Amino acid sequence: MYGVCLRYAGNTEEAQDILQEGFIKVYKKLNSYRHEGSFEGWIRRIFVNTAIEHFRRKTYLQPVTDHHENTIEGKFLSVLDDLAAKDIMRLIQELSPGYRTVFNLYVVEGYTHKEIGEMLNISEGTSKSQLSRAKVILQGMVKTFLEERNK
Repeated sequence: MYGVCLRYAGNTEEAQDILQEGFIKVYKKLNSYRHEGSFEGWIRRIFVNTAIEHFRRKTYLQPVTDHHENTIEGKFLSVLDDLAAKDIMRLIQELSPGYRTVFNLYVVEGYTHKEIGEMLNISEGTSKSQLSRAKVILQGMVKTFLEERNK
């Protein structure tokens, strides 16, 4: 579960705070587990929701207009095969909290933009634009990382 927390946090200390808060919630809600689906999935959902709550308290997302959304190019090169998992995690952590949260919810957790919008109290369009911007920024970060590594 630390890995889940680390994907949403900006640093290890923040991830540890989310982890601790998540385990407290799991302990308090243990009697509400209905033995439907996997126990790990149930716990993972609690941790994702805890990370989202942590994120909401900081309110990092800014709504964007349709004009801004349409100017973002969403082409994302797949060069992640050349990176180790720890390198990918580090690069994702360097994204701003808003971009990182939407990226994780969409790419890693598999939520739709509509679901993300409802979770974060933003529009579906804002979720899409945040993801698009995150991909563009991440693409640049990966390119820079690979260039530095190959020097």
